[in-house]
Amino acid sequence: MVKRRSGLSRAAHTVRWLAHTPWPVLALDMLRANLVGALFTFAFLRFGMPQVDSITLSQFNALNQLAFGLYLVVAIVVGIYLTIALSMPVLIWHRRRTRLDDEAARRRALNLPTLLTLVNLGLWTVGGFLLAAINLRQSTKDFAIVLMASLIGALVTAVLSFMQTEKVLRPITIAAMANDPANANAPGIATRISVFWAVAVAVPLTVIAALIILQQTAVIDTDAEGLQRPILWMAAAALVFGLLAITRLVRSITDPVKQLRFALNQVRAGNLNVAMKIYDGNDIGLLQAGFNDMVADLRERQELRNLFGRYVGEDVARRAIETGTELGGEERYLGVLFVDIVGSTRLAVNRPPREVVELLNEFFEVVVDVVGRHGGFVNKFQGDAALAIFGAPLEQDDFAGAALAAARDLRVELARRLGDVDMGIGVSAGKAVAGHIGAEQRLEYTVIGDPVNEAARLTELAKDEPTRVLGSARAVFLASDEEASHWEIGEGVELRGRGIETLLARPDIDVAVPTPDLD
Repeated sequence: MVKRRSGLSRAAHTVRWLAHTPWPVLALDMLRANLVGALFTFAFLRFGMPQVDSITLSQFNALNQLAFGLYLVVAIVVGIYLTIALSMPVLIWHRRRTRLDDEAARRRALNLPTLLTLVNLGLWTVGGFLLAAINLRQSTKDFAIVLMASLIGALVTAVLSFMQTEKVLRPITIAAMANDPANANAPGIATRISVFWAVAVAVPLTVIAALIILQQTAVIDTDAEGLQRPILWMAAAALVFGLLAITRLVRSITDPVKQLRFALNQVRAGNLNVAMKIYDGNDIGLLQAGFNDMVADLRERQELRNLFGRYVGEDVARRAIETGTELGGEERYLGVLFVDIVGSTRLAVNRPPREVVELLNEFFEVVVDVVGRHGGFVNKFQGDAALAIFGAPLEQDDFAGAALAAARDLRVELARRLGDVDMGIGVSAGKAVAGHIGAEQRLEYTVIGDPVNEAARLTELAKDEPTRVLGSARAVFLASDEEASHWEIGEGVELRGRGIETLLARPDIDVAVPTPDLD
């Protein structure tokens, strides 16, 4: 008694657990597919044969009725048992898939629609042969008719159950395909079209041809007029089932294609975070998986490009991607801006390291913003200094004017944002070599030449200027007239390490010189 109650408790617990899974819907859809198959079978027996050979339910003898009833009960019990036994590992895995993955359950999930369809096909085949064998005692004709009707019902049930099962189990298939879509094994598009064609077209035409042959060979006792009803019925059945099958088939193809087009438009619009749900293991599912892999690769490349651009500048990164990177450089005229903070050593001594880092980040943020606004790019950061280039790697018409204008704007912006920080800004222009310097394994884009050295020396002198900005007369001469009007040429000095005289140029800006607070 205790064991019986324990068994009943486990069964009740299993039923309650299954009620919260897709299994009830799955069972109802399979039942509906079997009912449709049964209707096709009885309709064929009643209308798919000539009038004299058609079979009605009342014509089934007691043995046929008893065998049919017993097998129906056995088939329902066996079908429910096999359905639960095949589905249970998959349902448990799907409910607990956040835990350790179960490879066998995942593979079972991908093959479950096919397995359940084979269960239905097997039960129908066994039942059909059983009923046909019982009618063999009466006549060979009844055996052939019952067997043919049973096989037609089996094919209809198999096709409908596969489509319905695949649709109900789609959320589980999505989870199973997420890990390894390449190992999925589901009937391809060509296979499905062939099966649907066989059931909706080939089978009805074969039956019609068989009826004509049987009539011509006197196996069935009817004339050409008697064949009209079964032929019309088979044609109507083919139209109805063909419409149902082709509708399901077309939707199984067009739905993922529409999603793919939508996702493709998202990628074209710049959204690389889009991903398609892979809910089938056939050709469409592999296409969806390939699309996700492609987008993931594009997303990774975009992230690398953005990261690369942050280190070397967007223009350098874009040029490197388009033309490649080779050691060496080219001579070109360009503008150079150098900016350096005054007293950075004492800043590091008298302020906490975190505060110094925040200050430098804000300082460089202003530099990058102003330089970018004038068409240049910050080539490198050197401690508390920055080197900006105008006219390389991209051509710039007024490279010298852009560098001079950026120096004036930078001074004003730094005074507004970092009023208690002093700095020096030097600007030069002229011919230099710009290109990739280093080794094949490690290189960087940089500029080498006299304008770079001159800008660095002018920065040192600018720290003693009222405006903290100095340019070279050569830069002013190379600039546009509009920008040159903002600069005044002054005395000549010999900058350290150059050996030639440099004419100084001062901007006409009025900026209060800050008194650094280093305490």
